[in-house]
Amino acid sequence: MDSSYTTEKTKIQMLYEACNLVFSQKQLPTFKEIHWLKHLLGTFEAIDFGIDEVDLCGSPSSSKKSDKGLICGQCISQITYIHVYECDHFSIGVFCFPAGGMLPLHDHPRMTVFSKLLYGSCYVKAYDWVKVESSSGFPTFGLGGKVLDGIMSAPCETSVLFPRSGGNIHSFTALAPCAILDVLTPPYSEDLGRPSTYFMEFPIPSLPGYAMLEERDLPDDLVVEGAPYLGPPIEADHGHHC
Repeated sequence: MDSSYTTEKTKIQMLYEACNLVFSQKQLPTFKEIHWLKHLLGTFEAIDFGIDEVDLCGSPSSSKKSDKGLICGQCISQITYIHVYECDHFSIGVFCFPAGGMLPLHDHPRMTVFSKLLYGSCYVKAYDWVKVESSSGFPTFGLGGKVLDGIMSAPCETSVLFPRSGGNIHSFTALAPCAILDVLTPPYSEDLGRPSTYFMEFPIPSLPGYAMLEERDLPDDLVVEGAPYLGPPIEADHGHHC
């Protein structure tokens, strides 16, 4: 008997297939599909992506890779992105943060984003545009309404943000070493008009919960390192969809 029929699919393979099924359609995902994916992301743990969230590496000078051949979550010293998979329709990746690591306010143009905190805790601030001025060649600015301003600690529910709601412009500050699984649809693309834009915020004292948001350059002190994906391989269906 063909062994492929008896081999159980890995969770990451199931996530890939679910994303491929839902995001490769021409129409937007339905509420039911979003709820299904949200629930699926909620089942993931760091180990599913080859990340050891608990063990300390052997010595301070050792690499981010632990003796078990996993990425050592506690040894990360810079914000680190683990690229799991990307195609035209979606991307899957994990951000690992050291305590104190901060990803400043940034947006997700015309994108839907699923975020699942795998371990640790972080402070999240998120806005949606109330009124925005955006024209080619000029910085984007406008009035943002605060959607979220609080602490997320694992285990917690998967969050979903949409192009115009749910906190499309957000920032993360790690209060303890943490990791966030991110599924974006469609992925960032400068060429297709979906760049990542960073913002400064200017709270309005007379309007609690609102702030003026103004486009800024990529912060000089923001360093995001890359790390290899050490989890189970994904068997991508290159025949169609992605």
